[in-house]
Amino acid sequence: ADFDAKKKRKVAEIYQALNSDPIDVATLRRMAISEGGLLTDEIRCKVWPKLLNVNTDDLPPLPAGKELRENSKDYQQVLLDVRRSLRRFPPGMPDDQREGLQEELIDIILHVLKRNPQLHYYQGYHDIVVTFLLVVGDRLATALVEKLSTHHLRDFMDPTMDNTKHILNYLMPIIDQVNPEVHDFMQSAEVGTIFALSWLITWFGHVLSDFRHVVRLYDFFLACHPLMPIYFAAVIVLHREQEVLECECDMASVHHLLSQIPQDLPYESLISKAGDLFVQFPPSELAKEAAQAAQAEQTAASTFKDFELASVQQRPDTVLRQRFRERLRGEERLRGEERTKSILTKPRTNRFVKLAVMGLTVALGAAALAVVKSALEWAPKFELQIFP
Repeated sequence: ADFDAKKKRKVAEIYQALNSDPIDVATLRRMAISEGGLLTDEIRCKVWPKLLNVNTDDLPPLPAGKELRENSKDYQQVLLDVRRSLRRFPPGMPDDQREGLQEELIDIILHVLKRNPQLHYYQGYHDIVVTFLLVVGDRLATALVEKLSTHHLRDFMDPTMDNTKHILNYLMPIIDQVNPEVHDFMQSAEVGTIFALSWLITWFGHVLSDFRHVVRLYDFFLACHPLMPIYFAAVIVLHREQEVLECECDMASVHHLLSQIPQDLPYESLISKAGDLFVQFPPSELAKEAAQAAQAEQTAASTFKDFELASVQQRPDTVLRQRFRERLRGEERLRGEERTKSILTKPRTNRFVKLAVMGLTVALGAAALAVVKSALEWAPKFELQIFP
């Protein structure tokens, strides 16, 4: 009963923020981040547009799909991906209803690409779009996805994967700040960060089987800085510390372990931790280490070739296994001294002082406010300068 009362209070607070004039977006962000997120799809239909600053009063009508499809260079690829997206629809949904939604999904994607020729389709994009379609319906989904694609997802929609790679380069520095042991183990295994590629570019929509968990994460990500998904990825790895450290220390084993995401994660506490880490180690502080990671990357598992192959074939595992065999031969030579030297001389920040001061679970008081503040200040232009 206590839980119900809490929920009722939260719903009331959300509607109060929606009905205030001007709309209280800061409170909506806080509600989206804090425990339970936005609670219902009905509320999400009202709040998601506010988080993305999309005006719902004059949504453009959707164009006819036929001519979109005839003129799109991406149509065939989108069609294939959408056909393969069966498991993203609720189990038990009648076939004809699902097929109707899949048609809408294709049209939304092609519509956004047509209106924004600077955006390039990538495999996994449909996993994000289908989440919006199922929650808010096609017209609103089109407007939200378009905004998202030109902002949060912008880096994934470049012609190359360079910026996506930059974002993945933030993963190891975050892990290093919290748990140097896990970080150094992963470095020794040379696992790289490609195991988190599909998490990042689909906002975990592709890897989590329970739709409720997916939309809960979308509440969180929509309310936060665009780099929050990479903090969340780090928190998942840190949460699995025991398993990681007990794993064979080689690329194939660690990659296999990490790319299988457990379905019973404690989402609320992980969301809260990700928020905390963002506040303690904001992207600007990690930028230098991320740049160093990029330079050291010739020997790691995420060189550009891998990305290109993985993105073409969308089967990072097979690519990795091939590379793994080639690498083992070539790399014993490189490894030795250089490796040890860089690990031993790496400056550790006064991490522990910092963590102690923060108190590890600021939960969502101070953290939420800081995240909210940085989300409001964030602009895509600024973000690009952070990336060296």
